[in-house]
Amino acid sequence: MLRFTKVRLTAGLMVLTLVSSGCQGRMPRHALLQSQLRAQQLYQQNRALAMERNGLGATASQLAAEKAGMEQQYLAAKQELDSANSRLDNMASSNSKLEEKMRTMLTSNKPGNNPLSPDSNRRLEELRRKYKDFDFDPQTGVSKFSTDLLFTSGSDEVQNTAKQVLEEFAQIMNQGDARSLKVLVSGHTDDKAVSRKATADRHHDNMGLSAHRALSVMRALKKSGISENRMGISGYGPHQPVEANSSEPQRQKNRRVEIYVLAPDTPVASAWDPEIQ
Repeated sequence: MLRFTKVRLTAGLMVLTLVSSGCQGRMPRHALLQSQLRAQQLYQQNRALAMERNGLGATASQLAAEKAGMEQQYLAAKQELDSANSRLDNMASSNSKLEEKMRTMLTSNKPGNNPLSPDSNRRLEELRRKYKDFDFDPQTGVSKFSTDLLFTSGSDEVQNTAKQVLEEFAQIMNQGDARSLKVLVSGHTDDKAVSRKATADRHHDNMGLSAHRALSVMRALKKSGISENRMGISGYGPHQPVEANSSEPQRQKNRRVEIYVLAPDTPVASAWDPEIQ
């Protein structure tokens, strides 16, 4: 606006100069032409400045509208993220409750909280001493296999080195009173998200990876002689850690496959069905 005023003042001074000159004498033709040309230039500059000012005003309005739109998108995305986090918290809480319920159901079949016979307990204890990555709880009858023993990183294919321990486990479950027991295979992972594309293409996330690993173990046990109708699977991903996931040794303990044994009259599906009280 200041530049526009200066241009107008300059043009006015030139006109006054022309008028004053005219009063004193006749202006040379070339001076008149130069004055006219300068007045025309000033007019064009004034017009350009006015257009630039109008353009800047339109740009400012457009930027303000874009800012308002982006703020609305941010608020919508934040609400969606908060809602997703709330759903995840609810799922984690539900999984914890289901896990606790499952453990209660699995360990309440008979006195001693273990449906296995003393002979089966003894043989599983021997198996635990034989394989360092296999663990057995004689109080509950729960067997645990480290996934580092069973699988390579990101894979759900049982390693050849792990097939022997699974075969020996299946032999125990197919002898004596254990032949009538049912089996639930449960997969777990640590908290590290699936990052490798090859793994993500096959398993998508840790929930999928844990379920697929449980399924592979179940199929290996089937090949070793345990009837498929005695078994079921579940996958918990990283949601049921036994350690804090704050170091690699702790994460290694969380990467595991657990095998629960159930009484003969227990439907395998009821072990994690929240509708069954």
